[in-house]
Parts: sequence; C-alpha cells; structure tokens
Amino acid sequence: MTKYVAKKPNASGDVDFTPEENETWNILIERQNKVIQNRACDEYLAGLKKLDLPVHRIPQCREISEVLKATTGWSVVPVDAIIPLEKFFSLLANCQFPAATFIRVRDDLDYLQEPDIFHEFFGHCPMLTEPAYADFVQWYGEQAVKTSKKVQAILGRLFWFTIEFGLVRTKAGLRIYGGGILSSYAETLYALDSKTPARCAFNLQNVLNTPYRYDEIQKIYFTLSDISELFTLKTNKIIELAEKIQDAPDNNFVIC
Repeated sequence: MTKYVAKKPNASGDVDFTPEENETWNILIERQNKVIQNRACDEYLAGLKKLDLPVHRIPQCREISEVLKATTGWSVVPVDAIIPLEKFFSLLANCQFPAATFIRVRDDLDYLQEPDIFHEFFGHCPMLTEPAYADFVQWYGEQAVKTSKKVQAILGRLFWFTIEFGLVRTKAGLRIYGGGILSSYAETLYALDSKTPARCAFNLQNVLNTPYRYDEIQKIYFTLSDISELFTLKTNKIIELAEKIQDAPDNNFVIC
C-alpha cells in the first residue's frame, strides 16, 4: 500500500505542484547534480544535458516528452502512485514511461520504497535519450506483457539489475546508468565507493537467478562492459531462461 496520492493532471495534462513540493525538487536535484559528477556514465550526463531539467520547479510530462520524442520517440505519461504490472509493461512496450505525479516528503529525501516523479524524471529519463537503453526498455515491455506472472517475477530481476541498478565499465572507470541509483544520493555514493557490495560482470543466467530486495540498499550490482551491450540482450533466450528458472528456489544463485 502506498502512503502517497498521485495528483490529477488538469485538462492540459499539467499538474499543479505546491511551492513546498517544488522546493523539495530543488533540494533533490541540486544535491544529485553535484554527486553524479564523475559517477554517472557519459550517456546519462549527455541525456541530462538534453533534458535541461528546471532546478526550481518540477517539470511537466509534456516538457520531458518533447525532448524524448525528438531523440528516441519515447514520452512520459502521468500515472497513479502504483499501477498494475500489466499496465506498466504495456506502457513500456509503447515507448511510454510512467511517472507517478507525486514527489516524496522531506522525511523521505534519502529513501523511498516507491518511485516518485524525481526518480522517474531525474533517474530514468536522461537514459531514455540513449537509443540502446530506450530500445531495450521497449523490448522488455513487449516481452514481459506476454508472459505469466511467475515469468514476469523473474524478468523483474533483469529490469532491476539493469534499468534500476545497473553499472557500466568505461575507460574512466566504473560508472552508473541505473535510475534507482542515480536518483538516490546515498546509493550513488555507495554503489561506487563502498567496499560492501559485490560488483559482478553481467551474466544473464546469474542475473535471472539473483533475487533482490527493494526495501534495502543493494548487496550486489551487475556491470555491463558497454551500454551498447543492452542491444545484445534482446533475445528469446531471456524468456527461455526465465521460464526454466521460475520454479527454482531463490537461494539457487551465484555471487561472483
């Protein structure tokens, strides 16, 4: 159950945010803009520059969509705080990224169990200007919407360890592309600087076999060799593996 209530867009599709909500956005974006430097991957930083997100107010979906449509054909659509999985997958399959029309309260600045508009706009939308990333997310939605709930649960691990919490190796070192990390101040620091988590080379079978917790900081991250590697993941092999794994116990996974 969510403790947040999404705001309803007006007839023009815009949402009326309060001064306090806009101030919360300002606090979040100013500190994230600082901490992601030399931590976010180049593709993300290039996308963030294209979006040119306002600092003193929460942007509207139409503003973000205008940039995304011009780059990769995507858009963002306002949704309720929590939506059914079927709707989520269907939106992705149609190049539409859902954005819940609420922003966290001050007590939740550092940790939020559900995605808010800052997570979607700042965490994910910059990467949606990158063709390999955007194309993979659309493919993922197309595949997931056709499968059973058990298989969807396994495929959720793939989404989690790439789109939400993925790392990528670059010439400058390890960098972040996952939106769940990039929208979190604490995890942006932790993902690259802490000695606690395991950082494993991406291996499809290991990813699909690895369970995750959404209510705590990550114990393991998977790293791509390049963002373009997302293109190579578009294969029926993923669905076949997920179908084989769906009935396996969660403790049958490999930590590198």
